[in-house]
Amino acid sequence: MGRILYELAGADPARRFSPYCWRIRMALAHKGLETECRPWRFTEGQTIAFSGQDKVPVLVDGETVVTDSWAIATYLDATYPDRPALFPAGPAASRFTTLWADTTLHAQLIRLIVSDIPAWLAPEQREYFRASREARLGMTLEAVTDGREARLPGFRASLAPLRALVRMQPFLGGERPDYGDYAVFGSLQWARCVSSLALLEREDPLRGWRDRMLDLFGGLARAAPSCDTD
Repeated sequence: MGRILYELAGADPARRFSPYCWRIRMALAHKGLETECRPWRFTEGQTIAFSGQDKVPVLVDGETVVTDSWAIATYLDATYPDRPALFPAGPAASRFTTLWADTTLHAQLIRLIVSDIPAWLAPEQREYFRASREARLGMTLEAVTDGREARLPGFRASLAPLRALVRMQPFLGGERPDYGDYAVFGSLQWARCVSSLALLEREDPLRGWRDRMLDLFGGLARAAPSCDTD
């Protein structure tokens, strides 16, 4: 059995927009591991029922099944120590960055882009997504993102620590990207794939970092269908 990654996709199977799946797509490329990336959609729980849960990413590596992006990343480093390390200083060094992306960054991005997502889904997935997210958020998706342009300055200001770091070095991990880079980039790539909202100003140093991330691995992320108009 070959290596397979199940990733969240829209109606167009090429539009992959999960921040967690992008982390692992980049991590696999970082390790140089060839993988078949299969599209998966919100209402296709049976497809990944073998994993014992209902969320992606799911990595199938031979006879091994691993779920959860953090667990997959640590599995990759432990299983393929001869390949470039995702955690060159150990997993603990990237834990804070990953948790910050999971909580603070995602919470802000949801309020900026969540209403843009249904347009990219097939009718069945669109109905599920709207019903489940509106129940979770307690309001319509449009209400969540109402006035988002006025919140953009606050969002951009919250990225100040990242901005200061990439003024000092090309990647969050230093001279080369590590899993912390992929954790933050996955969130911004999620937004890039579903929304035309300009999260970063043109002169923002983080734009340079994002461009470097987009160009990694032969432009892997840049080639993905997106709403980026720059």
